[in-house]
Amino acid sequence: MSVNTSETLAFDSIEELRTKLAKINDQEKKARLTRFIVSALSNIPWIGGFIGAGSAFHAEREQGRINDLQRLWMEEHQRKIEELAHVIFRILDKIESAGAEAQERIASEEYQSLVRKGFREWNDAETTEKKECIRRLLTNASTSTMSTDDMVRLFIDWIKTYHETHFMVIREVYKHQSITRKQIWSNISSIEPAEDSIEADLYKLLIRDLSTGGIIRQIKKSTYLEGERPATKPPKNGKYKSAFDDVEQYELTELGRCFVHYTMEEVEQIR
Repeated sequence: MSVNTSETLAFDSIEELRTKLAKINDQEKKARLTRFIVSALSNIPWIGGFIGAGSAFHAEREQGRINDLQRLWMEEHQRKIEELAHVIFRILDKIESAGAEAQERIASEEYQSLVRKGFREWNDAETTEKKECIRRLLTNASTSTMSTDDMVRLFIDWIKTYHETHFMVIREVYKHQSITRKQIWSNISSIEPAEDSIEADLYKLLIRDLSTGGIIRQIKKSTYLEGERPATKPPKNGKYKSAFDDVEQYELTELGRCFVHYTMEEVEQIR
């Protein structure tokens, strides 16, 4: 998708969506893609205002009555519509190359419901990382039956709820099975804070959130392999377990593993 950098703000992305659909001769395929696009746009509140403002913007521009605030508003939303169209194209391109089952899947009301919920959260996401998680989730949810639709909705809620620092911990547990808190921290930070620091308290909160949320869990003692468990170390303050404990090991739950596959990996087909 080309990015419009001209001052005319001609809404190239909307027109590109229309052009793409107009070139499709297969009416069933066109209906499926149109329904997907409509569902994606339907829960984004500013879309209608942006399109409606276009005519007024051009009319006032011709009369030389555009002020700086109007121009800035239009330029910002032009950038957002381009980003949105680009994401829609990427998902549709993946689905089109995934085969007949995926194309039938996107026509279902169940999947359209996921699209509406997903793009609502995509619009509200504050970071590119979260938006990419939602894009991958919607793409993979169209080509895989590994997870139920209810679980996909849960994953969308998790993307909304958790912070990028939660995702950093999840990635480390995924990449390094049987990993301790100390090892996780060492992989994401070069400095180990004091036990009574804000950073230590925050790190304990991250671990607790992911544990109670069902994404990671401590490995039971009976499952340690011989010679694998680290040497036991007493708490540094002698009163409570260190935030950077190097004894107890963690792994992803099966639900956590599924979450990673759907949201953090480009997976064509999950078996």
